[in-house]
Amino acid sequence: MSVLDFFKASAPAAVKVPAEKVDRTYKRLRIQAFLAGTFGYALYYVCRLSMGVMKQPLIDAGLLNATQLGIIGACLYWAYALGKLVNGFLADSSNIKRFMATGLVISVLMNFTMGILGVAALKGTLATSALFVIFAVCWAVNGWSQSMGAPPAIIALSRWFPLRIRGTFYGFFSSSHNIGEGLSFIFVGMLVATFGWRWGFFGAALAGVLGILIIIFFLHDSTEAKGLPPVEVLAGEVEQKDELSPEQKRAQTKKMQAAVIKNPGVWILALASAFMYMSRYAINEWGTIFLQEAKGYDLAGAAAIIGVNPIFGIIGTVVSGWLSDVLFKGDRKYPAFVAGILESIALALFLFGGPAKWVNILAMVIFGIAIGVLISFIGGLMAVDLVPRQATGAALGIVGMASYAAAGLQNVVTGLLLDNHIVEGVNGAMVHDYTYVSWFWLGSAVISFLLPVLNWKRKQQVIA
Repeated sequence: MSVLDFFKASAPAAVKVPAEKVDRTYKRLRIQAFLAGTFGYALYYVCRLSMGVMKQPLIDAGLLNATQLGIIGACLYWAYALGKLVNGFLADSSNIKRFMATGLVISVLMNFTMGILGVAALKGTLATSALFVIFAVCWAVNGWSQSMGAPPAIIALSRWFPLRIRGTFYGFFSSSHNIGEGLSFIFVGMLVATFGWRWGFFGAALAGVLGILIIIFFLHDSTEAKGLPPVEVLAGEVEQKDELSPEQKRAQTKKMQAAVIKNPGVWILALASAFMYMSRYAINEWGTIFLQEAKGYDLAGAAAIIGVNPIFGIIGTVVSGWLSDVLFKGDRKYPAFVAGILESIALALFLFGGPAKWVNILAMVIFGIAIGVLISFIGGLMAVDLVPRQATGAALGIVGMASYAAAGLQNVVTGLLLDNHIVEGVNGAMVHDYTYVSWFWLGSAVISFLLPVLNWKRKQQVIA
């Protein structure tokens, strides 16, 4: 069997489900596919964000500095940005179970490898310069494999759910990244605090193995592959007759995608999302070490506070679609603007509000809810609203690439700013000065919600 055959979408099953069992079987497999995609992708996130918990221990061990950690983080996001576009196209015609499981297998291997290398570096059998280079390569490979997670999980919703409820389940699926972020900071943070930083990688790899098993046993390729009728038939949907030939359809799609690339509204939202992702991943990647160095928290306490952010982000993500559809009649600009203001206020409170625990927890609660809304709106739905349905993928690809390229740039800039501003701490130890970094993060948040104002009067693109 060739690689292409291995990833090819499953053919319809030869044995069909008996008519009297179709409805019950369909509903059971549908919910399994949804849960596997959601929790499988959440465990993808644990393998992606494990490094964020380990920055301070790596610096304390003298293995890497902040600039090197920023470059390593950037390697993941830049590889992810490119892979997000490429693997999105590939997943459309793939066996989504095998595609998604393969990505997580690679991610697990990268985390495990980095844990082993860390042990070797601590024993003095691997030079720190070599550790930096190998970590950067492994984390870039991890970034590419991470981009194999979301496309098949979202495609599962298209292959298994009728249109009338797909949006609701998409909202619940979108909470998967919040679940994964919470697990990263709480589970991985506890492991690192208890057993040392190497266990951050080993723990993330173990979580990834669990995700692989969930995907293999419960994510199903398509209704036809399980002996069921097509989802359109199961849902009672009437397919619109398409009079275009396959060649004409491909030409029309390319025409629409080319027009979307020239749409200034999409690029404005892509830039807004880029700045929003800078502030989002500033907290995810550097929030734990910030609390340790700037506010005197220990690793476990800092990770627990940052873990509050993604947990409350679930609220923002899940209710965002309902909020705009019911209260604002599909107009997303006003809730997005309010969420942007709240995010900036929360970030200012976190960065400048002092060390009190309740202040930092409150900041993460507000930040999480606001970011949940912004990820749904600025990070996707507002761009989709501007373009024809047939060009949705092109719009999301542009926004996604800009977002994660910016997340990588943020890592590099943050690392450089920290290493170039080191001061003596209260106990005489040399620590990073977060003044310039704080204004960089906060400025990114403010720009992210101001840019979409330029689109407030822009209508959906019409392509003749």
